[in-house]
Amino acid sequence: MDDGRARGLFELTRPGNTFAAGVLTLIGAFVAGITDQSVADPVGNVTAAVAATWLATAAGNSINDYFDREIDAINAPGRPIPRGAVTPREALWFSAALFVGAVLATLTLPPLAIAIALVNLLALLLYTEWFKGLPGVGNAVVAYLGGSTFLFGGAAVGSIAESGVLFVLAALSTLTREIVKDVEDMAGDREEGLNTLPLAIGARPALAVGAALLVIAVAASPLPYFWTAFGAVYLAAVAPADAVMLYAAYESFEDPTAGQSHLKYGMFLAAAAFVVGRVATLL
Repeated sequence: MDDGRARGLFELTRPGNTFAAGVLTLIGAFVAGITDQSVADPVGNVTAAVAATWLATAAGNSINDYFDREIDAINAPGRPIPRGAVTPREALWFSAALFVGAVLATLTLPPLAIAIALVNLLALLLYTEWFKGLPGVGNAVVAYLGGSTFLFGGAAVGSIAESGVLFVLAALSTLTREIVKDVEDMAGDREEGLNTLPLAIGARPALAVGAALLVIAVAASPLPYFWTAFGAVYLAAVAPADAVMLYAAYESFEDPTAGQSHLKYGMFLAAAAFVVGRVATLL
């Protein structure tokens, strides 16, 4: 395999996104803690869960680029398939291999984690052809998938109670970011005949929906303080994340590209706040 094709295949996985997804699974496991004594090998389970997340996310990104190759020729001509680094057929087989790897890694985990993974794999396969072009539905699927990395990490170590709160907050903020990204991609989506939320109701109304969802997520962010053992340290840590995300939602009305980028930073700050909160409970 020549260097250009190898690089193209690597780019198909969106390495930044896949790495982030693996980290979020790890955070979900850490936040949940090990509460089920039947988990004989928690370190092995977390390792398998992170690997499965990485492989499934990479597979989903690759298959998405396969189905989106005509849209990407307009919205993102520098991606591997439009620029000719990887053929559509190579991308399809590469994605299939990654999906197989994800399934094999998942089968070593507890039943709840396997169930979550199977739902996620099905959603990844159906997303582009079935859900992406439905107003708001495709956004909701992506939001669920992003938030479920925390659930998956918790299920790998026997509990989703505390990681479940993180799942809800992450899903809401991801839903906002996906709506903003659809505003960015309106030209290519219109050309392809997709009916995304901004195309269905207009850019500014769609951004208003996204902002409202984010306000709900921010308003709910103190809940771990009241519902779990997370204390004032968590509240202090999550406040900057809330501020960044609220500013990003406001910014999106004038500059969707900058807004969705800053939303991503805010979401990682929020995840870090959960880690800080968990560490504080252990001290």
